[in-house]
Order: sequence, then structure tokens, then C-alpha cells
Amino acid sequence: MHIRPATSGDLPAILNILDRVIPIMHAAGNHQWGSGYPNAEVFTQDIRLGQLWVAEIDGTVGGVAAVTLDAPSYFLNPDWTVDPTAAITTHRLAVDPDLGGRGIASRLMQKAEEIARERGVSLLRADTDPKNPVTNYLFPKLGYQFVGSFGIGFRPGMRFLCYEKRL
Repeated sequence: MHIRPATSGDLPAILNILDRVIPIMHAAGNHQWGSGYPNAEVFTQDIRLGQLWVAEIDGTVGGVAAVTLDAPSYFLNPDWTVDPTAAITTHRLAVDPDLGGRGIASRLMQKAEEIARERGVSLLRADTDPKNPVTNYLFPKLGYQFVGSFGIGFRPGMRFLCYEKRL
């Protein structure tokens, strides 16, 4: 497995992964994604900013994650332990359903740690839907601590769980 920066050439494979992951999420009651998010425009922006990473296995894109320093306005919530701008945050983590169980998500999260260390950032963040059993298992397994939840005005009725890890 090779973790590398995503390129525009990876976009069809990334969108194909989402096309297969989102119905699985919805079947489990997790509606964190869908209705046009995430989409090609979001991933293109991630690529342009140099913050999108893919896991490649035997020449095939098997997973994707955005690793950012951004702090969206909805991250300004009281449950984070410190200023949200002082963290590396993983967004849009997805793994090809046919390649699950190979440690792809863990390797992408490890890439976030590497980036944090390179940039001298000692705090990592991730958020997820309460109905996402995979990430709600994965984040604590990787040393992330649950610190609360937040809502987003443009997603009424939804809550997202906040996880943090100190390096």
C-alpha cells in the first residue's frame, strides 16, 4: 500500500468509491454524506490545495482522505478542547468497500499524524456521524478521544461526534 497525494487523474476512482460507499452508509442510517456532498468540486479543491491523499494498492485507488489545517465555522463549538485552528483535521475519509479490512483507513489516518508532525502541530481532529460504526471504532483504536458533539445549521437535526488526539 502506498499513500500519496491525490491528482486530478484520481478523481474518477475517488467518485466511484463514494458512489459505492454512500448507499452502504445510508442503509446503516448514516446520512452524513449524500445530496451532493462530498462531490467532484470539493475533491478538486482538496487536490488544488494539496490536502487530498489516496491509498493506492496494486495501482488502484483504495481509499481517500483530506488532511487539512482549515477550521470550518461549524468547528467553532465548545466541545473541542482548544482553538480549532490549532489542529490537523481529517475529513472525507472513505475506503473502497471491496478493500475493507486491509488497514487503508488506518494508514490514511497515520498520514495525518505524519503531516501534523512535519508541521509542528500536536493536535489531530476528526468528526463522524454517530451512526458510523467503522469510524466510531477506528478513531478510539488509533488513540483518538471522544470530546463531544456539534450540530451544523445547514444540516438540521444532525449531530457529529468530535474526536481528538494529542501527539
